[in-house]
Amino acid sequence: MLLRVEAEKREEAILSPLASLSSRTRGRQVPEEPCPIRTEYQRDRDRIIHCKAFRRLKHKTQVFIAPEGDHYRTRLTHTLEVAQISRTIARALRLNEDLAEAIALGHDLGHTPFGHSGEEALNEVVPGGFKHNLQSLRVVEVLEGGRGLNLTWEVRDGIAHHTGPVKPQTLEGQIICYADRIAYINHDIDDALRAGIITQEQLPADCLKILGRTHRQRIDTMVTDIIRYSWEQGRIAMSPAVQQATDNLRDFLFKNVYIGSPAKVEEGKAKNLLKQLYFYYLEHPEALPAPVHPGDDLARRACDYIAGMTDRYAILQYIRLFVPAGFPS
Repeated sequence: MLLRVEAEKREEAILSPLASLSSRTRGRQVPEEPCPIRTEYQRDRDRIIHCKAFRRLKHKTQVFIAPEGDHYRTRLTHTLEVAQISRTIARALRLNEDLAEAIALGHDLGHTPFGHSGEEALNEVVPGGFKHNLQSLRVVEVLEGGRGLNLTWEVRDGIAHHTGPVKPQTLEGQIICYADRIAYINHDIDDALRAGIITQEQLPADCLKILGRTHRQRIDTMVTDIIRYSWEQGRIAMSPAVQQATDNLRDFLFKNVYIGSPAKVEEGKAKNLLKQLYFYYLEHPEALPAPVHPGDDLARRACDYIAGMTDRYAILQYIRLFVPAGFPS
């Protein structure tokens, strides 16, 4: 018997009736022969891990732009923390852990260099705006390898809707919406404390009373609460008290870390850098890689190229294009 078939039967026997079974996926954009070993969602997870866009996340900003310290989070470590949290929740709720992991690993593949500062910069200049979740979807559907990764519908739906007003249609995808927020709230507090931008005493006492004083306690409280409350309600959700404390802690981060803090002093430079690169490529299309899709206009090609850059590659391109080189002796 094929190992994949055995795995699919285990899913049917063990998982909740509300889980997304890999044997019942809505399928891929281009039909493929099933893998004899892996389920469809396991296959998607592996494709994401092995793609170039995933590897580039290690040199993309989470909050601190081009940090010199070895222990600050990058977009890659954020992604791994989201994946770990989502697996824990999915497993406890007897949902499809492989699907949750695949969505988590792919949710930020389209993120710009310099974090949300870069996203804001492209959103201000690209016709129709720019959203990293939709760019992540474009990466897996079109850009990666020149033809996309041909992922299942459920993974693509989770990636596209991990943020924004429209919820993913699977419960596993909805887990990512919470896991993403749990991860960044807690690791951004940890990084901000390490950088001396905030102190432990500044953290809202009412939030800490509910969620816990330490990094470990807060994550445990949030994850445990989602598991317990979701079992009770039959939907993915936090209890009102923990949800309110989590939202208040997020508001604290916006006021004290994300806006106007020392972590953001280079934000204006980063945004200006990406905008200048964008306008340069509009004027010099010959400097862009060959079009991935023949229907892509110049603005789309410039946006795709810049969004795919790492922080350091964007800086190197800017120096090459705009900073005068010394005359050789």
